[in-house]
Amino acid sequence: MKPLRILMIGDIVGRPGRTVIHEKLSFLKRKYEIDFTIANGENAAGGNGITEKVAQDLFISGIDFMTTGNHIWDNKDVFNFIDSEERIIRPANYPASPGKGYQIARIGQNCKIGILNISGRTFMPPLDCPFRTADKIINEIAKETKIIVVDFHAEATSEKIAMGWYLDGRASLVVGTHTHVQTADERILENGTAYITDIGMTGPINSVIGVEKDKVLYKFLTQMPVRFEVAGGPSEINGVVADIDKNTGRALRIQRIKE
Repeated sequence: MKPLRILMIGDIVGRPGRTVIHEKLSFLKRKYEIDFTIANGENAAGGNGITEKVAQDLFISGIDFMTTGNHIWDNKDVFNFIDSEERIIRPANYPASPGKGYQIARIGQNCKIGILNISGRTFMPPLDCPFRTADKIINEIAKETKIIVVDFHAEATSEKIAMGWYLDGRASLVVGTHTHVQTADERILENGTAYITDIGMTGPINSVIGVEKDKVLYKFLTQMPVRFEVAGGPSEINGVVADIDKNTGRALRIQRIKE
C-alpha cells in the first residue's frame, strides 16, 4: 500500500508568506506527490494572528489544515470563526479558550489523520502541562486512527526534543514550530516517529525571523521600543515531507524542504 505523504509547512509570516504559498504550493504538491498539507498559520495576518479572510485564502491556495501557536489570539477576528472552522486548531493546553486543540481529518474515503497542536512552557506563557495534555489527547485520537501529527509550538530546543522522545512510537510525526529557524536534525526516532526540532518559516528571506532587519537591529542596539513590521523581498517555503505507513502509523521517511 502506498504510504501517506504529508507536507508540513513552517510558520507563514504575513503577506510575503501568503504570496509564496500562492505562487509555489501547487507546484510543490505535484513535485512531492503530496496527499495532505498542514501549515502553521499563527503569523499569517500581518505577522500576528490570523483572520477569516486570510485563512480562506490559504485554503484556496491548497493548504488542507492549519495549526497555530501563542499568537493565535493577536488578531481579534479569530474569535468570530475559531469555533466553527474545523480546519484550524489552537494549542490544546490553553486551559479554557475558544476553538479546538486537536482534530481528526479525513483523507479520501478510507484514511483518517489526527492532528494535535500543543504549546511549550519554557520561555513561553505558563499553560497546562504539554506532556500530560498530549497523553490525554493522543489516547483519544488513537481510538480512531494510528496516523497522528503533532505541532509542538515551543521556544526551547530541549523541550521540543524531550517531546519527540516522549511521543516516540505514539505519534507518526512530531514537528517543532515557533522559532522560525529550520533545524537540521530531521530523523526517524527509535520507535518509528518522524521528528524535527523546528520546520522553519515561510516568508521573507532577508529578515530577522520575518521582521524587517533594520527594526530588529535598532531594538538590539538601543533597547528602545520599536514597532516590528513584516519584511519584504524574496520569500521561501520551509517545511518537511513525511511518509507514513497507513496501517501502522509509523513514519517511513522525513525530508526537509526549503523552496
